[in-house]
Amino acid sequence: MRIAFLDDYQQVALGLCPLPAGVEAVAFADHLSDPGQLVARLAGFDAVVAMRERTPFPAAVLQRLPDLRLLITTGMRNASIDVPAAVAAGITVCGTDSSAGVSSTNEHTWALLLALARNIPAQDAAIRAGGWQLGLGTVLAGKTLGLVGLGRLGAAMVPVATALGMRITAWSRNLTDERAAEVGVTRLEHGEFFSTADVFSVHLVLSERSVGTVGAAELALMKPTALVVNTSRGPIVDERALLAALTEGRIGGAALDVYDREPLPLDHPLRRAPNTVLAPHTGYASRESYGGYFSDVADDVRAFLDGAPVRVLGGA
Repeated sequence: MRIAFLDDYQQVALGLCPLPAGVEAVAFADHLSDPGQLVARLAGFDAVVAMRERTPFPAAVLQRLPDLRLLITTGMRNASIDVPAAVAAGITVCGTDSSAGVSSTNEHTWALLLALARNIPAQDAAIRAGGWQLGLGTVLAGKTLGLVGLGRLGAAMVPVATALGMRITAWSRNLTDERAAEVGVTRLEHGEFFSTADVFSVHLVLSERSVGTVGAAELALMKPTALVVNTSRGPIVDERALLAALTEGRIGGAALDVYDREPLPLDHPLRRAPNTVLAPHTGYASRESYGGYFSDVADDVRAFLDGAPVRVLGGA
């Protein structure tokens, strides 16, 4: 078996993945956006490991990979893979356990939020440029944290917010009072939620329904000091509307780990937007989560070679 690891930005995949003997592995550290180049690169590979949703695998690409038999994604969900098309093409799609990624993403979310609230990047840059204190930070104690979505990742925010002395509210289209009470937060209706929170943290699964959940209307309801944090998926927050709100000073700032297009283009206006903290989609990228992902990748490969695939997605 020949297996390709895609988008290995940190160049750690081969060292962390204990593949069975006889499997030839190649890791690619660069990202290919062009489908034709991707197909050419993957010619002759029996298996591919896709790191999260960095490289899409639509039907048009899968149909041009006749050698591909096994496609593994880190995590048990990947919106960038057309799983039914893969199954139809005879490709087995497998996932990995993602539990370690919850803690990793949660801690990363708080790192971004605290860096934004205390203006850490600008203070760091000022010192390195020979300056000293720059502006004032924001205290989170006594402020309201609004959780957009209350699944596993949203709920994981609650203990830290409580420890910081924050009030916690939540909203999503399908959120119930029972779920909010279970987690220990207050569910608010749409208008009150977006007009009263001091900080918004986004924790929704990307779908056609969730695209643009935080748009121009929601941003217009926010306080002029409100902070927006998105470690979920870029399209859930309307990028153009967010840029306008930041540029016009209608919100206090944004901390982002995810974007509509990744890697973020060099000329993208977010790179120059005021009052922002930007990270390159590394919420799930930790030694612990990667260790879990790649251990499961090796298990997926062994199970497939033994004729009994595990963690199969889409009923292949």
